Amino acid sequence: MDGSRDMCDKRASLCGGLQGAPARRFLHGKVEKILFVSPLVLGAKALSAKRDFSARHLFSLPRRRSFLLLRRAKMSHLLNPPIILLKEGVDTSQGRGQIISNINACQVVADIVRSTLGPRGMDKLIHTENGVTISNDGATVVSLLNVVHPAASLLVDIAKAQDDEVGDGTTSVVLLAAEFLEAAKGFIEGGMAPQILIKGYASACQMAVERIGELKIDLSSTPADEKRALLERCAQTTLNSKLVSGHKDFFAKMVVDAVSMLDESLDKEMIGVKKVTGGSYTDSFVVQGVAFAKTFSYAGFEQQPKKFENAKILLLNLELELKAEKENAEVRLKNPDEYQSIIDAEWEIIYEKLDKIRDSGAQVVLSRLPIGDLATQYFADRDIFCAGRVDEGDMKRTARATGAKIQTTVSNITPDVLGTCGTFEERQIGAERFNLFMHCPQTRSSTIILRGGAHQFLEEAERSLNDAVMIVRRAMQTQTVVAGGGAIEMELSKHLREVSQGISGKQQLVVRAFARALECIPRALATNAGYDATDILNKLRHKHAQGKGETQWYGVDCINGGVCDAMKEFIWEPALVKENALAAATEAACIILSIDETIKQPNPNDKKGGPQMRMPPKRR
Repeated sequence: MDGSRDMCDKRASLCGGLQGAPARRFLHGKVEKILFVSPLVLGAKALSAKRDFSARHLFSLPRRRSFLLLRRAKMSHLLNPPIILLKEGVDTSQGRGQIISNINACQVVADIVRSTLGPRGMDKLIHTENGVTISNDGATVVSLLNVVHPAASLLVDIAKAQDDEVGDGTTSVVLLAAEFLEAAKGFIEGGMAPQILIKGYASACQMAVERIGELKIDLSSTPADEKRALLERCAQTTLNSKLVSGHKDFFAKMVVDAVSMLDESLDKEMIGVKKVTGGSYTDSFVVQGVAFAKTFSYAGFEQQPKKFENAKILLLNLELELKAEKENAEVRLKNPDEYQSIIDAEWEIIYEKLDKIRDSGAQVVLSRLPIGDLATQYFADRDIFCAGRVDEGDMKRTARATGAKIQTTVSNITPDVLGTCGTFEERQIGAERFNLFMHCPQTRSSTIILRGGAHQFLEEAERSLNDAVMIVRRAMQTQTVVAGGGAIEMELSKHLREVSQGISGKQQLVVRAFARALECIPRALATNAGYDATDILNKLRHKHAQGKGETQWYGVDCINGGVCDAMKEFIWEPALVKENALAAATEAACIILSIDETIKQPNPNDKKGGPQMRMPPKRR
């Protein structure tokens, strides 16, 4: 018995120097790590058989054979030395758990914006170092969250892309992407390969987009009067969920007017929104042209004319101000009388510039740089309007609208660099004065003057109008619409369920999961409106299951409760919004599912080390 114990201790010492009780615990356990570390220990034949080598099996071998195996196991780390690839402090995580972690992070972002969806959605108050923001716009909310999780930041990116491309549907695209990931979570936990999910989602998205193409309604043949009413309906649908929903009819007409004033290109850069504190929302109006607030002016500005008909406009990017050269200048004088000649030369230079501007025939002079008191008084004496320190964006819009070319010098000003407009006027709006360039012949433009109370409400109203402008603009470009209120999502869900019956294998389950995930939009609409989401979804499934016809446009009635025909209720959205949202959400979900490892580099600014020793307070 003692001999067996001695033999056991000797064999245990070969396994890593373990003695006594630890050695016995090691020998009673399995030595799978030995097999994993070094395939040379038991040979390829034993590994292919996948035998369960335990301590008992090891002792059943001949003594020489067992000693040889243990010696090889002990030396296996020398045969396969570890490879150090990443520097110290790098955090890595991989495998199925990493995919689940990314999905959970995206769910957190979706839960934040979920309650903002729909006409009964709630607002979010976000307090940052830059101030307080009140908004229910999905892109605005997620951009202010400062998300640091690498996977969740993808949802922020697609929300911003949706806002830039279409203008609306930012919350929907985040919810859809998160719901697609949540549907895939069960399959990942069950052991399904992510490649199968990615392939199934791509196929389902393609079928859904094709179905939207079959369902969308073409407005190209609609008469002009009816088309304007339809565009106003699209704008109202967007404004339903905004802070200005109480005045959606008023602002919808204003938005359609602003977009209709543009030329065929419908360039969004030619639509400006200016905020003026004071008054009510209904005091807002649209200017056919460019408008911007009056800039800082010097004495003598009051004597300048404030209105011109068929005005000639000169745009400059230079300073018109008398300044003494104090830097990078050197003057050598032989006698004190020469100093006066230098002063006279400085005055001659500024007057020469002003004379050239006067001789050009310009009646309105704008500059990005300051226009001093001398130039202001000079222009006032010659019935010329001037404004300096004009914002770069306003200068570019004015240049495009009037046809003027921004000049960096006043030498050789030719008539072709001057712009024109039908009417120029400086007008008092609220407590501010605005410069208005109206009826511009070169490029048609428009400006919305937005009135209101608190600054936060004006900021949110501006974001709301920008979304409505983008929607109307896209509707005029594509000329196609679909029903909102979750109607199109329910119809797509029903269509994909029917199509999945003809698909074999695991792809059928994936397509069904994609179809079920589309119902997150009507579910969120019903929940945010305060209704029973389960009951609403059952009614919608029943309506859409009846087949084609009027029932295919049934959606959530967020105002009166229950369900309604969204097409008859004029709850319309451009088809491009839904197509873009589906494609972006599916792409984001597939990207996140394809990530199986995350490598996080350490921040070089983080200094490692122990706690710093505090010095004792000084005695007084």
